[in-house]
Amino acid sequence: MQMNKKIILVDDHEVVVESLSLLINDMEGLEVISGVTDSREAEGFIEKLMPDLLITDYSMPYLNGIQLCLKLRSRWPDIKILMLTVSEDANQIKEAFRVGVSGYVMKKANKLELEKAIHTVLAGQRYYSDMVLDELMKASDVMQEEKLEQVSLTPREIEIIKLIAKEMSTSEIAKDLFISIGTVETHRHNILKKLGLKNSIGLIKYAIQNKLIS
Repeated sequence: MQMNKKIILVDDHEVVVESLSLLINDMEGLEVISGVTDSREAEGFIEKLMPDLLITDYSMPYLNGIQLCLKLRSRWPDIKILMLTVSEDANQIKEAFRVGVSGYVMKKANKLELEKAIHTVLAGQRYYSDMVLDELMKASDVMQEEKLEQVSLTPREIEIIKLIAKEMSTSEIAKDLFISIGTVETHRHNILKKLGLKNSIGLIKYAIQNKLIS
């Protein structure tokens, strides 16, 4: 008979620990063996019980989820940690994965998603919920827009980058935009200088990375 996977919960709200314990214990093959409401005590419980998985909140007094993760992984590098939190901040999500969290799920997730996240992390894989991926994508889009603003490309220059990325020649671009070939070359030179690129291949890569072309 296969043993249940042992889980420790860390959350400063006792009602959350109790509710999660009931929910997870109802999942096949899983068992919550302890709930910790003071993050400073988590290390002692792990040393004593050696769980297969730790599920922790992000925002907690004393040690937050990031600090706790760093502390635990310094002693147990292979410990599996799933963060279950209300925080949807993309920077916090990225920070969590950077310090060794294996999965990140919002507390508003349903039972099926939580169960999937737990089993994914237990299997040694990373888990990103759909909501987490949405937040990371939004942050990525904002960063790309800010990057475009920082290099101060004009609307005409962006238009020319798009056409170069479509593999149009200088004469074709000039004809399409009703400008001279010399003007196209001047724009191209200025664009390369602004972006620190050397040739059209670099411009095409830039256009793809910054979603200027589909």
